[in-house]
Order: sequence, then C-alpha cells, then structure tokens
Amino acid sequence: MKVVIKLLLFVTLMGFINCGGSDINIPNERTGDDVRNDFQNLNLLPGINDVTLESTISGIYWNFRIIVPEDASDVNKRPLILRLHGGASNVAPEAHKSTSCLAEPGFEMLNAFIISPNSDGYFWHEQQNQVQILALLDLAKSYLPVDVDKVVVMGYSDGGNGSWFYADFYSELFSAAIPIASSYNPIGAGGVVPSIDIPLYIIHGENDELFPIAQTEEWVQLSIDAGSDIEFVSAEGLTHFAPCDYVSYVQDAAVWLQSSVWNN
Repeated sequence: MKVVIKLLLFVTLMGFINCGGSDINIPNERTGDDVRNDFQNLNLLPGINDVTLESTISGIYWNFRIIVPEDASDVNKRPLILRLHGGASNVAPEAHKSTSCLAEPGFEMLNAFIISPNSDGYFWHEQQNQVQILALLDLAKSYLPVDVDKVVVMGYSDGGNGSWFYADFYSELFSAAIPIASSYNPIGAGGVVPSIDIPLYIIHGENDELFPIAQTEEWVQLSIDAGSDIEFVSAEGLTHFAPCDYVSYVQDAAVWLQSSVWNN
C-alpha cells in the first residue's frame, strides 16, 4: 500500500521537484522553481507569519502558518514541528491559525519552528494534502534554519490521524510523531500490520466520546506487536472536544523528544 500511494503521488510531485524544462506548453503552468522563488521571497519574521503561497498549479494556493523562533539561524538551527489541525474535512479558512491552543504552549520549551498548513477541506491523507505537506517540508528544510534531524509531525483528531499516517508512510521525513485524540487503523493490505520506523508518542483522552480509547489502544497494540516503538499515554478524564486541555500532555511529549528521541 505504501508503494502504491507514493507512486500515485509521483506524477503530481514531479511538477514540484523537477526543475527541468518541457516541450509541452501548458497555459498558466508554474514550476517548482516558481514556488521556491516565491517562498524565498517571503518576509518571514520572528513570531507568527500567516502565508498564502501559490502552488505549482496556477490559481491553487496553500495557506499555512509559520512560527519562526526568535534566535533561529544557520549556527542555531531549530527543530521543526509540522502541526496538522483537526476537522480536516471541514472548509475552515482559519483552521491553520489555531496554534495558540495546543501547539504553541505545548512545544514552547523546544523553541521550534511550527508549520501549520490548512487542509482546504480534504483529509490529511488525500493526495492534495500529501503534495502540500511534502512541498512545505522540502521548502522549510531547504530555506529555513531547520535542524533536519529534529522534524516532528503532530496533530489532534483528524490531525492526529494524519500524523499517524505520515509516520507510517513517510517515516524518512521525521524523527518522531505525536498523534493526539486519534483513531488510525494500522492494518494494511492483506491484513498485515507494518512496523513504523520512527517512534510515536500517542496521547488519548480517557473519556474521548468520538474515538473510544479502547479502539485506539487496540490499534496501538497491534502496531507495537508488529515492531513499532510506541508510547501510549491515557489522558485521565479528558474528552475529545476540549483540545486545549491536553497542553500538559504535549509538554510531556516535548520532554520525551528531548530525552528519549533526540538524545540518542
């Protein structure tokens, strides 16, 4: 299944990563170089930057937030947190801006870049968002002072499912994943549960009324049995629709990154 998904993306991604010319004249065609130039010309300041960037398809835009650490530089490269918001299938033009509730206070101690894309109404595993996320990661790693060995994907609810998906299918891009309030079935083609190549820190509310904790625990155990390195944390008394209540658990996850993942 992983190979199939990556092959489906190949043709689309070629428009972003291939800088070569073409004999085919497509009206309004944009190239990967166009996107790279636009990204490099962004006036990204320390703190919150809300960005609209035209993709390789003319008239199609990526909306995302980049939080830039105050002291990030080429001699002080910082971690990168890719934050995926919840409610991905809902068309919410401001959804990527909801970082103050969980991601900002949760990862404050890391002094990290935070990139928060907008799903544009598609689930995070759908092709449109795979292309967007792979492109944003490439741009950030290429043009921002990011420590490429300290890149993490995290998210809440749909974003948690998305972070588990990217850990599963694109583990080479990340050092760890932190799904929160998620419900991700790891059983692949032929009933096989693959081992995930990066560690996961999975946080789940004890009283989650949308994604019952027993189901998520069952899928976590299947993945552990397959060889995945997963730490599962039950958030005592917490429900699904109060994401801001999980800040202390995300702060614990940040400690885990420093002490157990990046310290190796």
